[in-house]
Amino acid sequence: MQGSAMAQDYVWCQGIPFPAGGFNPEIIKAAHEKLVLKDEDIITVTYPKSGTHWLIEVLSLIHTKGDPKWIRSVTILDRSPWLESKRGFKFTVERKEGPPLITSHLPIQLFPKSFFTSKAKVIYVIRNPKDVLISGYYFWRFTNLAKKPESLQQYFEWFLQGHVPYGSWFEHVRGWMSMREKENVLILSYEQMKKDPRNMIEKICWFLGKVLEPGELDLVLENSSFQAMKENKMSNIIDVPEELVPASVKITRKGITGDWKNHFTPAQTQAFEETFREKMAGLPPELFSWD
Repeated sequence: MQGSAMAQDYVWCQGIPFPAGGFNPEIIKAAHEKLVLKDEDIITVTYPKSGTHWLIEVLSLIHTKGDPKWIRSVTILDRSPWLESKRGFKFTVERKEGPPLITSHLPIQLFPKSFFTSKAKVIYVIRNPKDVLISGYYFWRFTNLAKKPESLQQYFEWFLQGHVPYGSWFEHVRGWMSMREKENVLILSYEQMKKDPRNMIEKICWFLGKVLEPGELDLVLENSSFQAMKENKMSNIIDVPEELVPASVKITRKGITGDWKNHFTPAQTQAFEETFREKMAGLPPELFSWD
């Protein structure tokens, strides 16, 4: 099987598969049980391939009032470290000062317990899972971080079963959606961010209690555009070993909505929608407005 030369496809923690590259069950557990989040922390939480890097770019620019110097000189992994990765956990534990930005793809049941009694803020981005599936297929297939799918059909089946990095999209979203009424949680839609980025930035500023001048907001908008991110090497994965992520892999692949329509067969569309209805039953449909 392709990728069988890899030492390990996944590392597992409480029944959730994580990429074998850069993760360790002990650290994921320590992040859950021992990591103390600070009240001023701002945590970007997403299911992978839902616009994570884009939101980090926006938050970084809000922090600098639109000045792009920081985002052009420090990589995304160091600006907003992934708290569950080996490197990010160490960084988060040891930090003394600096911007309080952190990132996580953790499902709610593995998220740091300290969050639930803190004033730390979580921004959760939800994206059309059909696009998440396609984006994930291209990412995991061309990197050596986790189990490689041999075909889109195979990945499609894995995705519906939750046998992909970070487990089931459906469970991840259901878990975080249960927090949507909390005042320190903001739920954003990737599609809305694409449609009206200015409004999204205003919403984020309001949530964080930050005030930007109109000119500063313009700079945030301009420097976090898809084109600007594509051209900024610090926004792509440049500090991960080449054997895990080949240089040809760009985190900003297409950055569009609805790409799934170029890939799904009618049978896949039907199977997906049946699974979606069954697994997301009971949640208000307006949470999922992307068609």
